Amino acid sequence: MKKLIETLTNIYKIEDLRVRILNTLFFLLIYRLGSFVVLPGVDSLALEQANSNPQGLAALINSFAGGAFSRASIFALGIMPYISASIVMQLAGIAIPSLQKLQKEGESGRRKINQWTRFLTVLICAGQAPGYLATQVPAEAVVNPGFFFNFSSVVILITGTLFVMWLGERITDKGLGNGVSLIIAIGIISDLPTAIFFEGDARSNQGGMVMLLIEIVFLLLVILANILLIQGTRRVPLQFAKKIVGNKQYGGARQYLPLKVNAAGVMPIIFAQAIMFIPITLVGFADSETLTGFAAAFADITGFWYNFVFAVLIILFTYFYTAITFSPQQIAEDLKRNGGFVPGVKPGRKTSEFIDNIISRITLPGSIFLALVAIMPAFAKIVGVSPQFSRFFGGTSLLIMVGVVLDTLQQIESHLLMRHYDGLMKSGKIKGRSALSSASYTA
Repeated sequence: MKKLIETLTNIYKIEDLRVRILNTLFFLLIYRLGSFVVLPGVDSLALEQANSNPQGLAALINSFAGGAFSRASIFALGIMPYISASIVMQLAGIAIPSLQKLQKEGESGRRKINQWTRFLTVLICAGQAPGYLATQVPAEAVVNPGFFFNFSSVVILITGTLFVMWLGERITDKGLGNGVSLIIAIGIISDLPTAIFFEGDARSNQGGMVMLLIEIVFLLLVILANILLIQGTRRVPLQFAKKIVGNKQYGGARQYLPLKVNAAGVMPIIFAQAIMFIPITLVGFADSETLTGFAAAFADITGFWYNFVFAVLIILFTYFYTAITFSPQQIAEDLKRNGGFVPGVKPGRKTSEFIDNIISRITLPGSIFLALVAIMPAFAKIVGVSPQFSRFFGGTSLLIMVGVVLDTLQQIESHLLMRHYDGLMKSGKIKGRSALSSASYTA
């Protein structure tokens, strides 16, 4: 406890770090307050009765938006259109040569891509906003339905998403951590106290606080497993040729190339979830009994076939996303250009094949572990955990929360270590950074 107080005191002493933390909290407070501002012309009480329990894709988006989606808030679409636009631009950068060239132009190329991403965000919002109003805002919840309400609401929803995007960029520039990730994480975390309360209420006649305590302990163990998954790396030794410039010698030291066990992050789960929602959608449109039965079998998220297919898709998408975002050939070329090599491996094609083999081997256990994390909420529901609380036992929500918290803590750690203070995490002390950081080669 004394060590923690001393660390917090050191954080407060660093003016730049203190200002960044306060800026981050201020911007997140603005986002949370805005998520409770309902669209003009919507009766919030009538809307709550109509959309009391979002299901399927709506429930997933609502969790990322911190409840703003179900409340018909001005931030109802949240940051997800910007995330979708960023993913499209990332995939387009792999397939379109002109975008690949633009990505290599440095700061000027990055600014152009960011500008195009913003324009694409507006287009995605313009397509999603009318659909949101038609499906999530029932007519009985609108005071004066009509063209003016629809037009003004679409404009407000687009503006709200752009404002949230701006808040995320300001957090990245003026605060701590990645602003977009923090906005998603704070929306997910905001539901945790309510979920624990509902779980405690549900367990009041089934063991009471003892069962709730056991579930929380198990949740902590799952979080520890997620930390291992996110931070797990395979370090490949590197050697750089010695260079003598004047009277000084550069290079020659042993360094490492960290290869992440889970280089794909949460993207395989997001892709797999998008595909698994298709059978659920077919339930409402299927005419034949056979098709309805097939779709209904996959609509049960606690069923065997749903989770089996879900896990297989995650494993496949992990390999796919790692392949399109990680380039062993590019790494081998960069090493050769900088006078680096893997001891015992010839530079060039042999190095590329060596790194590719390592990635293939570590991706398999990483993908299986990721699939287990994704289907963990289904197991929690089977043993009786409430739906509100079970989603925190795995899946996209838990991975995002753990990843964002670790990233933010590591940034605070860096500020402390640069000013010769003890860090927050003993294992996170920086003893020397490799010239080839993991950020350069992993997603």
